[in-house]
Amino acid sequence: MIRTLTALLVAVAFSASLHATEINDVDIDDVLSAGNQELVLNGAGTRSKFFFDVYVAALYLKNSHDDAQAIIDADEPMAIRLYITSDLITSERMANSTRDGFVRSTDGNIAPIEDKIEELIKAFKDDIEEGDVFDLVYTPEAGVTVYKDGDVESSVQGLAFKKALFGIWLSDNPIQKSLRKALVNR
Repeated sequence: MIRTLTALLVAVAFSASLHATEINDVDIDDVLSAGNQELVLNGAGTRSKFFFDVYVAALYLKNSHDDAQAIIDADEPMAIRLYITSDLITSERMANSTRDGFVRSTDGNIAPIEDKIEELIKAFKDDIEEGDVFDLVYTPEAGVTVYKDGDVESSVQGLAFKKALFGIWLSDNPIQKSLRKALVNR
């Protein structure tokens, strides 16, 4: 009896360690595929606006890293996954919030990438619903590809654009400091 109970407890403990991280009832995968690369979860946290949790963000890298600027500058595969957790997020709000994020991450100098920002924002043209998942995946050969629920929605080339995009969450002027901290401090 004791041996059976011990075996059961060990099995439960082991299986719990195989599950993904959970934040706000969202199961976050420990690994994400980007092209032929397996990316590992670096950190995850909640984006809140006006006291409402609107999405959970997860940052995936080739190797864990806690230097936000080094992550921004890196020309290697990485991704940010956004799990929409609120019906407050609409296509228009997502587009406007993304534009604001680019303004913050570039210190207001969006002119060099403005057309690329609008290309990325096409990914948000269709209705956005609670439960949708957006993957913003960067690979040096393809640039940033945006997937909504697994379907390609837009693609934008360029390392400078990728730096500005990831700067939305990781720059010294991020959209939310506590989210930045959660993404880089696992």
